[in-house]
Amino acid sequence: MNRTLKVLTLALLGVPLLLAAHPAAAAVETETAFVLNSFSFLVHGFLVMFMAAGFAMLESGLVRSKNTAAICLKNIALYAIAGLMYYIIGYSLMYTDVPEGGFMGAISFLYNPSAAELALINAETATPEMVKAVTDNGYSVMSDWFFQMVFVATAASVVSGTLAERIKVWPFMIFVVILTAIIYPIQGSWVWGGGWLDALGFSDFAGSTLVHSVGGWCALTGAIILGARKGKYGADGSVHPMPGANMPLATLGAFILWFGWFGFNGGSQLALGSALDVAAMAIVYVNTNLAAAAGVVTAMILTQLLYKKMDLSMALNGALAGLVSITAGPDLQNHLLAIIVGAIGATLVVFAVPLLDKLKIDDVVGAIPVHLVAGIWGTLAVGIFGSGSLVAQATGVVAIGAFVIVASAIVWLILKYTVGIRVGEEEEHLGTDRTELGMEAYPEFGRGSQTI
Repeated sequence: MNRTLKVLTLALLGVPLLLAAHPAAAAVETETAFVLNSFSFLVHGFLVMFMAAGFAMLESGLVRSKNTAAICLKNIALYAIAGLMYYIIGYSLMYTDVPEGGFMGAISFLYNPSAAELALINAETATPEMVKAVTDNGYSVMSDWFFQMVFVATAASVVSGTLAERIKVWPFMIFVVILTAIIYPIQGSWVWGGGWLDALGFSDFAGSTLVHSVGGWCALTGAIILGARKGKYGADGSVHPMPGANMPLATLGAFILWFGWFGFNGGSQLALGSALDVAAMAIVYVNTNLAAAAGVVTAMILTQLLYKKMDLSMALNGALAGLVSITAGPDLQNHLLAIIVGAIGATLVVFAVPLLDKLKIDDVVGAIPVHLVAGIWGTLAVGIFGSGSLVAQATGVVAIGAFVIVASAIVWLILKYTVGIRVGEEEEHLGTDRTELGMEAYPEFGRGSQTI
């Protein structure tokens, strides 16, 4: 079902038809449901916005100190660009006039409040008819836009960490423009906009594939085209570790992401106007937390068994893998299944990280295993443990993956052979903070630290 239509359907649980379908739903006034639904979008939306800070801190901790300021700049800039591009065209491509079973929405610009809302706001005396015209929609138009926008910013954040320490800032920003304005909205319309994958029965509650795997495919394609950091891999196939500069900061980032994920998954219930919605949302919150917890413990146990020592960075990514994995189906009514889904997601990440190194694909923060591999797993898990069709889920994974790989590869290659996407060898050695920004994140440590 079109994600926006689902919001409206859930929002109007107080009307007789929906009460008949859901006798347990609490009947509330239409205006009350409107207020609660809009409130849910806004509050859960700013929780997801806080995840931008989580990505910035996680990535800042996992890169070397000479690249910290650049990664911070990229994270705040990509959030800003995502918001602008989703307002200019992205939301319309994803949600406006998407044909039933179609492939994209309308090519229209500047998504603004509805005429009914503006009339109500600007009226000297609001009439009952004006109020009804607004509240019958079930939610404030721009509250929905805000909630959807922070999701596209999350997809862009995934790409940032993988390509850190050797990508130029401005070409990366150009890629973010295309990703947030075109690539993400088009594939999003296939499911949440009521397009062809939705008609096929594909289900992705909060975006294991539509958000996280999309970012992961873009990151993987970019990493292959960009190449590894100098000195990361030896000619004999050896891997030279390049540890991050600040693990407490990375840990803080992981906690912020975990916190923000309650908005990511909880808000995707898309309504708060009935007892049914509140009960369902509580289940989503609990499953989200349990999956992340299972991911942490699983990563700790596996790294102890495999390497004889626990690994903090792997534990952090285990938590994120559990979160990504449960995102496609956090509405599981058996909480034990959420633990299993999160644990399997973390297991896949523990084995995917060294596999990427064997393939000489340099992922600075482990975003490809966390967001792509766990995202694929979580999407398929809906067909295994949830109510979805495994065939439909697999079809969606393949179709969206193929589209994003081709689209992102075209953009990356155009950038590579025009403006260039990689800093020079000397610039990479000095660090992108000094060469791209002309500043240092930790100047009090002295310039000697910048060659770390």
